[in-house]
Amino acid sequence: MVKTRELYYEDAYTYKFDAMVLSCKEGKGGTFFVILDQTAFFPEQGGQSSDVGVIEDENGTSIKVTHTSIKDGIITHVTDAPLREGTKVTGRIDWGHRFSNMQQHTGEHIFSGIVHSEFGYDNVGFHLSDSEVTMDYSGPLNADDIKALEIKANRAIWENIEVQCTFPSKEELDKLEYRSKKELTGDVRIVTIPGYDVCACCAPHVSTTAEIGFLKVVSFQAYKGGVRVSILCGKRALGYIQDEHDILSEISRSLTTSADKVMDSVTKMREENHELKGKLIEAQEKLLEYELQAIDKNLSDVFLVKDSGMDGNLMRKTVNALAAEHGGYCGVFSGTDESGYKYIVATGAEGKELKALQDVLKEKFGAKGGGNTAMIQGSIGAVVMGEVLSELGKL
Repeated sequence: MVKTRELYYEDAYTYKFDAMVLSCKEGKGGTFFVILDQTAFFPEQGGQSSDVGVIEDENGTSIKVTHTSIKDGIITHVTDAPLREGTKVTGRIDWGHRFSNMQQHTGEHIFSGIVHSEFGYDNVGFHLSDSEVTMDYSGPLNADDIKALEIKANRAIWENIEVQCTFPSKEELDKLEYRSKKELTGDVRIVTIPGYDVCACCAPHVSTTAEIGFLKVVSFQAYKGGVRVSILCGKRALGYIQDEHDILSEISRSLTTSADKVMDSVTKMREENHELKGKLIEAQEKLLEYELQAIDKNLSDVFLVKDSGMDGNLMRKTVNALAAEHGGYCGVFSGTDESGYKYIVATGAEGKELKALQDVLKEKFGAKGGGNTAMIQGSIGAVVMGEVLSELGKL
């Protein structure tokens, strides 16, 4: 079969086209694999998701195209209904989806080109889906670097530079310096953004940088010795900013302060919360002291059941105090029957075997945890605590 004519290379803005059905084979789950003589549907490749849309059959019925792939130059459309071989059809790509991908991808080229020119890093990973755009670079970047790169990338957008997509001859290509993630053979398509980037790329791009709108870095993190950066461009970036603004506005209203003073209010609340938490722990410790003093020192196998939210350090301190005064098992369970419990158990003066207790908790109540011969800790899901204590009383 001859290679599919790739209309998106001839004009990235083609969203409607006519074609001939060369092949249609049934797949799984009510899907069909359709091959046309030509298409404007960009197939998934180079880290970018494919175009989606519809194909209208000879009767004008719209059939969904949910995915497009390419192999050996032949493009296959995944549809939800068959198309008759030899008939003429009309394809319509989802233009909003296509244009968004074009904005993201051209924005990525600008950002990666600046990273390469200023830091010498290679783009070693790229992913463009319907929800995120991530780039992996071969070296580290800090917060100040990211902020400066974001400003420079947006400056390139504001300059409204023409994006040039060409297929240079082999002689021209040999003389050209360009970015590429792998060794390329055959026809190589070069996307040039003068002054910012020259890169081998198979995807559709906007005609000028101004069509990107703007670029926003939404996150970055250390990754495999380098850095992973996530960006959004155009409409996606606007949606992200709007959501962030709504969140900030809601927090501002709830704190009865202006947006520019939200962090001051949050910091103050954090400090007050830390202070109150310290006072609460002190009060809990005093109450527990009274509770521990009231327990008969001759008792063995002492377990306390407390409400959820008991501080872990306080639980450990209480268990140590019990183990110092009582024999057998000494432990604390903190939680509720509905939500489950955290627990810490130690051996008292008699030095009972903790493994037996842990085995009961795991086998009969699905507990998760570990420890050593002196102390164990873990958690149990929803359970009737009376049943747990009854089983432990048999040990």
